[in-house]
Amino acid sequence: MKVFVAGATGQTGRHIVSELVKRNVSVRALVRNLELAKQILPPEVDLVLGNVLNASALDQAIADCDVLICATGAKPSLNALEPYLVDYIGTKNLVNAAKAKNIKHFAIVSSLCVSKLFHPLNLFWLVLFWKKQAEQYIQNSGLTYTIVRPGGLLNNDKQGGLVMSGADTLFEGSIPRTKVAQVAVEALFEQAARNKLVEIVTQANIPDRPIAELFVTV
Repeated sequence: MKVFVAGATGQTGRHIVSELVKRNVSVRALVRNLELAKQILPPEVDLVLGNVLNASALDQAIADCDVLICATGAKPSLNALEPYLVDYIGTKNLVNAAKAKNIKHFAIVSSLCVSKLFHPLNLFWLVLFWKKQAEQYIQNSGLTYTIVRPGGLLNNDKQGGLVMSGADTLFEGSIPRTKVAQVAVEALFEQAARNKLVEIVTQANIPDRPIAELFVTV
């Protein structure tokens, strides 16, 4: 298996890359800044310079990869088009390239509450709305997919077990980025993760269960 990771130098993407390398999986990382990528990603990762908005170059960037994880996301910006471009158009470009290259599985990190139009996060240029449109494009693409909607992303490891549920059932909670990475990577290996949308948070006072088992329950 060779995994193409978009958004590899982002705060969640770098954990996804590390998790794949830890499992001895071959990784090609799409990065916009080679120097930064060399500093923060493991040395065995195959780096390719590019951008999800440059659709014409994505086929070549994906090359011989088998599966794809998308961890891109718009950053806070004064540019009102940022979420539309990054979260929607960029994801559409990846989906189209994945279909052209016969990618076997497309996993994406989305967000809780994307179905809530009046959520406060949509004050940031409708970022959740555009993530939802991207999800629908993936679901209608014909690709085998896993959509992962995490709660509030934490940079520290929070005590508690992983909670996994179906679409539009979890509306609050948080989760370490390391745990999100583990779920996204595990989705590539589990038949029970195929064509599923899962929402994930961690909760104190519940035991942690194997991610593979949780996919079966959704």
